[in-house]
Amino acid sequence: MFKKIGRLFVIKTKWEAYLIIYALALGATARGSEYITQYPGWGGKLLFLATTGAVFLAGAKILDCLRYEREAREVADVDQPTAFTDSST
Repeated sequence: MFKKIGRLFVIKTKWEAYLIIYALALGATARGSEYITQYPGWGGKLLFLATTGAVFLAGAKILDCLRYEREAREVADVDQPTAFTDSST
């Protein structure tokens, strides 16, 4: 039962990754605009850039992990022998 629930929280496709990155970006820009109002001047602008920069880093990591997992699955599929291979040659 817990495996079925756990699979809901696994990012499987690029489309899901893009949606999550978009949600992170919305939250980061909202928080960044709050920083600009709380800390006027360069401090607020730097904090705004830091929040959006964190989204770039997180998005790159999510997409890299998806690519790594896909390549690992492909290698695992190639390495598995089939039941009907002729091993006598």
